[in-house]
Amino acid sequence: MITENRRTFSKLAVVAVGMFGFGFALVPFYKKLCEVTGLNNLQKADVVANTQVDVSRTVTLELDANTRNELPWKFRPIETSKAIHPGQLVQIEFEIRNDSDQPVTGQAIPSYGPQLAGQYVQKLDCFCFAKQQLAPHEVRRMPVVFVLHPDLPKEVNTVTLSYTFFRVEGNTTSTAPAAPASARTS
Repeated sequence: MITENRRTFSKLAVVAVGMFGFGFALVPFYKKLCEVTGLNNLQKADVVANTQVDVSRTVTLELDANTRNELPWKFRPIETSKAIHPGQLVQIEFEIRNDSDQPVTGQAIPSYGPQLAGQYVQKLDCFCFAKQQLAPHEVRRMPVVFVLHPDLPKEVNTVTLSYTFFRVEGNTTSTAPAAPASARTS
């Protein structure tokens, strides 16, 4: 009976160690899978081929901005909507302000509506590519440069581009240039 219990315990210990090892190996496996397949490609620019602008078609771009995790920031698009042509190089700006008395780091995650539009938005530059650290009461304007690919289905007349900033821990500085002194407030 004692030998049987030891054998069962040994088997369970091996299974537990194997599960821990699998869980530990899952993160690098997932990163490699995303790298190979292009899934979850949030932190680098897209490659945009030379596209023709479809001036016969206009798409309304709606912009949305949100914050989560008790992030003490005010975040908004400079324009809430814009008429664009598929294939056109577009630059939009968002403004962000740290309302706290301490530096805070955040990371923006994009989402699209309708969801299929995400595969047609090709970003060349975006603040979402890097974590952003704002000094106390700092105000910053951040651009997004992209092309809405002309292959966007004809029935899609409105695309919503939404960013949500999440608080992230750590003292990571952004790769974005600092805002000019005139854009900062005290």
